[in-house]
Amino acid sequence: MRKTSWFVSIATVLGFAFLYIPIVSLVIFSFNKSKLVTVWAGFSTKWYGKLFGDPQILGAAWISLKIAFISASLALVLGTLAAFVLVRFSRFTGKSLLGGMITAPLVMPDVIIGLSLLLLFIAMEAMIGWPAGRGLTTIIIAHTTFCMAYVAIVVQSRLVDMDASIEEAALDLGARPVRVFFDITLPIISPALVSGWLLSFTLSLDDLVIASFVSGPGASTLPMVIFSKVRLGVSPDINALATIIIAIVAIGVVIASMQMKPKKGAGR
Repeated sequence: MRKTSWFVSIATVLGFAFLYIPIVSLVIFSFNKSKLVTVWAGFSTKWYGKLFGDPQILGAAWISLKIAFISASLALVLGTLAAFVLVRFSRFTGKSLLGGMITAPLVMPDVIIGLSLLLLFIAMEAMIGWPAGRGLTTIIIAHTTFCMAYVAIVVQSRLVDMDASIEEAALDLGARPVRVFFDITLPIISPALVSGWLLSFTLSLDDLVIASFVSGPGASTLPMVIFSKVRLGVSPDINALATIIIAIVAIGVVIASMQMKPKKGAGR
């Protein structure tokens, strides 16, 4: 048992080191004074100043933030509705099919999702003339499609653990279903809603593969711009940009984790 525990501990440490040492080194070298990303020449923040003076980076960042906000909001609404249908309606024709379709984007490769959506948009444009070309609209639709699955899973897990007797008591006392939803159900599942929105926002902000398939001229997201720059060689300003993205994603993950912690007595 001791040998097994030591082996597991060492393997865990090595695994985390393999994952996070490159990220830590990237953050450190984002403050490097030298133009060479592998040679330390002193502490400096000039690359952050250069980064915020790059109109291409700022434009791509604004596009990514706008797409992430809209996609996360749409995914929150659609994913929540799907979760309610799966949890509150126990028996209906096609429930298994609906559950499978919702969870499919979680396990399906991004290349398959991006390619299938691209073919769908091309066919729709040929038949009904919409969407006309690829751009922000197609990226938002694509990101909403796969982010909705994550929201549905998060909200569904919260609804399953929720004590339905609270809603039943409110209905017995004469409250209308709409008021029960806004006064009781919504506050109880609000941590899951916040977590689902933040998760969708970060997933949309980080996506590269799907956006590359469904984007068009003038709709290059921040990951796409970063990838195009990295192909020519990593520069210190890219390290600075990656550090900012890591900080944003880390803050989102921490907030989502805090929101997902069940409060004492909530829903019980």
